[in-house]
Amino acid sequence: MYRRLSAVMFPILALLCIGSFYWGYQEHQEKNSILIKAENQYQRAFHDLSYHVEQVHQQLGNTLAVNSKSQAYHRKGLVNVWRLTSEAQNEVNQLPLTLLPFNTTEEFLSRISNFAYKTAVRDLSKNPLTDDEFKTMKTLYDNSEEISKNLQAMQQKVLQNNLRWMDVEVALASEKSTRDNTIIDGFKTVDKKVSEYPEINWGPSVASMYQKRTVKMLSGKMMTPEDIKKKTAEFLGLKSDANIRVVENGQGTEYASYSATIEEKKNHTIELDFTQKGGKLIWYMNPREIGEKKLGFEQAKKHADKFLGEHGYKGMVPVSFDDYGNEGVFTYAATQNGVVIYPEKLTVKVALDNGDPLAIQASDFVYEDHKRTIPKAKISKAQARAALNPAMKISSEKMAIILNDMGEEALCYEFTGKINKEEYKLYINADTGIEESIEQTPELR
Repeated sequence: MYRRLSAVMFPILALLCIGSFYWGYQEHQEKNSILIKAENQYQRAFHDLSYHVEQVHQQLGNTLAVNSKSQAYHRKGLVNVWRLTSEAQNEVNQLPLTLLPFNTTEEFLSRISNFAYKTAVRDLSKNPLTDDEFKTMKTLYDNSEEISKNLQAMQQKVLQNNLRWMDVEVALASEKSTRDNTIIDGFKTVDKKVSEYPEINWGPSVASMYQKRTVKMLSGKMMTPEDIKKKTAEFLGLKSDANIRVVENGQGTEYASYSATIEEKKNHTIELDFTQKGGKLIWYMNPREIGEKKLGFEQAKKHADKFLGEHGYKGMVPVSFDDYGNEGVFTYAATQNGVVIYPEKLTVKVALDNGDPLAIQASDFVYEDHKRTIPKAKISKAQARAALNPAMKISSEKMAIILNDMGEEALCYEFTGKINKEEYKLYINADTGIEESIEQTPELR
């Protein structure tokens, strides 16, 4: 009996063993294939990064080498610098550097990219490169040369010693000592040198992109937690502030703010954030389960309008509406003398079951809320309209202030209309007559 049983079981066990060995081999092969593919991607991204940084250096040199009045070549060279730095930024993001301090170099590449783009897009025949901008390009030329040489030195070591990027990823992920890792040491050296570069004059348009919003930008007195409790109670229409809890965020820094919370009922907490200076509302959230959609655009808009009016947001007009099933989000912008001020905006989320305003995000409004001196338009509405596509069917037109590609406020004629069965907003500069911006937008209805 045992002989017959073994005669049956032995082939089965042998097949199972062979199968398990084969399965293990296949798994090993697949794992190796994935690792090889990842390693190849890392190697390609690193070598492309080294190449593109070198090309940035060459393009900056070419742009500086031509006559100072060669606006056409300046634009071509700067566009190439913008394209190459964008490529380099993309390659940095493909490398396993999340846990490695390389952010200073990443920001430096970002600033070069934005400087090149914002300089290239303007009309250089009317507004040529300034002496300061030439000095900035010369500094960037020198700095990019040093970064390029450091990357090439790393590249040479990687190739000579057959260094693997997977070892870098494993070392960083496991938090083991990375002191002897050539690649990690090389990137740390590059980032340290970049951090030691003297401050560069990027110009106002680029500097404004990296300007952080701080309490120094606000007006009003410094608030105490008790002041915030009173403001919260007033905003929510409460008779007492006894159950309101206030905590300070970023104490002692330029970004200090207050968070107020109140537990209205079990598992239902209302949250608000206020600036420490001036006590202005940054955002409000009253989350709840939303029932079936019952309200349309007009009904929801009435609730949003009423909510803003009751809380002191006067002169705001809706400029966009997004429908997310049973909730709608309105974007409102401020107005001044009939001109829509797009930088001064906020959003309101409304529940479409009963119209309750559930949230408000007002950080842009808080930091951009000020009286502006609005210039007179130098071109007429008819002249601005002549710049539009004749096939566009205009449904509305108004004056608006927007942020242009230079990060500056620009007075524009705003035209809303349809073309190719889609709705667009076009902004024609009221001073120069050029198209500042165009955006496809859902109909506000």
